[in-house]
Amino acid sequence: MIDLSITDIIDKAKMCRGISSDEAAELLSVSNQKDRSELISAAGSVRDKVFGNKVFIYGFVYFSTYCRNNCAFCYYRRTNDLSRYRKTEDEVLALSASLKDAGINLVDLTMGEDPVMCAGGYRELLGMVRRVRDEVGIPIMVSPGAVPEESFSAFRDAGADWFACYQETYNRDLFSKLRLEQDFDNRLNQKIWAKRAGLLTEDGMMVGLGETLRDRVDAITKMGSLGCEQIRAMTFVPQNGTPMEGMKPAESDDELRSIAVMRLMFPDRLIPASLDVEGTAGLKTRLDAGANVITSIVPPHMDLAGVAQHELDIDNGHRSVAHVLQMLDGMGKRVATNTEYASLLKDLRAWNR
Repeated sequence: MIDLSITDIIDKAKMCRGISSDEAAELLSVSNQKDRSELISAAGSVRDKVFGNKVFIYGFVYFSTYCRNNCAFCYYRRTNDLSRYRKTEDEVLALSASLKDAGINLVDLTMGEDPVMCAGGYRELLGMVRRVRDEVGIPIMVSPGAVPEESFSAFRDAGADWFACYQETYNRDLFSKLRLEQDFDNRLNQKIWAKRAGLLTEDGMMVGLGETLRDRVDAITKMGSLGCEQIRAMTFVPQNGTPMEGMKPAESDDELRSIAVMRLMFPDRLIPASLDVEGTAGLKTRLDAGANVITSIVPPHMDLAGVAQHELDIDNGHRSVAHVLQMLDGMGKRVATNTEYASLLKDLRAWNR
């Protein structure tokens, strides 16, 4: 039981000392406007104390939409009959270079678990990472799905800085209904194995797919306790051609509360504001809630897709670097320099050890 009021918990959290899981549950359950406003304001204040007004921005290159998995929530699940693509290494190199020139801090090389890219010990993907590192010279996140334990050192040696693998939920029963035919512990171990190999790690939870409030608390707590340097929450968006397409779309408010609680619970973590759910229309609310990374920036007219919203705001240019920079300027935020981001990575690696 919690003896503190919502205001007391928030006042404690503003001191950047973190909060307990029970206190997190109290904050996630706030419903009246006064408490919600206090929560959001406190999260933004804590973010500013730790990181100032700078924001980190990540370019998103979803280079293969082929996947051997059959996740119940994913548009690109194996059995969904749709048009797919696989970008060449030269195309990925050119896209990464253009994103760097536009001013991003990191390129996220993302794929479904494409059997072609997984073949030969991820030979093609590793070659792609090496070329982006050597010829573009930008920090790299790889998001290839679940990989064997022995592969992590190869990703590190090829030049990857980050490894991202989202659990979506830490409720084992719910996981089994979402990530069909997949092993909970193998996916959990991805973060552990990546850290052992010296990679920085990102984990994520999905909001609005049938989880309880306690499930959300458990997910936030577990992601933080694993030592993931970047943690996120994203609202579930029903996808055509999936078993979950008939579910009612969730409002974003639960995601915003989750972001705010993540910030108060783990003040020093990187927390994304993804453009993949509501596009740029949802950017300000996520930054206000304590996010300090903008992800899923996608250049227009390059035949690239998003994940939760595979077309939203892409070809109208709203998810371009230029448009995001313009929006940040109007919010009193600035993009971190590449020197600042390199310094952050150095600090995170030292903390990881």
